[in-house]
Amino acid sequence: MREARKYMNPYLGGVLLGLVLIVAFWVSGRGLGASGAPKSVLVAGMQVVAPEHTENTAFYKEYLAGHEHPLKSWLVFEMLGVLVGGFLSGALAGRLNFKVEKGPNVTNKVRIVFAVLGGILFGFGSQLGRGCTSGSALTGMSVLSVGGFVTMAAIFGTAFGLAYFARKLWL
Repeated sequence: MREARKYMNPYLGGVLLGLVLIVAFWVSGRGLGASGAPKSVLVAGMQVVAPEHTENTAFYKEYLAGHEHPLKSWLVFEMLGVLVGGFLSGALAGRLNFKVEKGPNVTNKVRIVFAVLGGILFGFGSQLGRGCTSGSALTGMSVLSVGGFVTMAAIFGTAFGLAYFARKLWL
């Protein structure tokens, strides 16, 4: 196995992310986002598994009325691109292996449980806040939305406040 390359400079990564956001606006007329993609996949799955339930539930009916087909959503294609791009990036950098990133004093099971719980809480919060980090915060800030700045401050403030308690998962 060849040696993995170093990670990209985070400042360069930030500039590239900003350029991706500009291109997203130029190509699609929309910014970035991710939390809507799982919702689209869920609605499409419910249409297949329980079409009668989907037709009789207000949430699904309202969602389907505003979309041609849930899987033709911009966000679904964006998330597929993120998954494929992440895979290709890992493969090209020699980092494509299966491992659990954790601190030396934490078991894989504990790390996975905390990662899943964190993902669930973040997903729930993104639905309550009407957007995820990329949608509500980055895209919101790029169009000078006060809500975008408040969201970013809340995300970083919460992370800073909880870092003391979560640091044992890494140290």
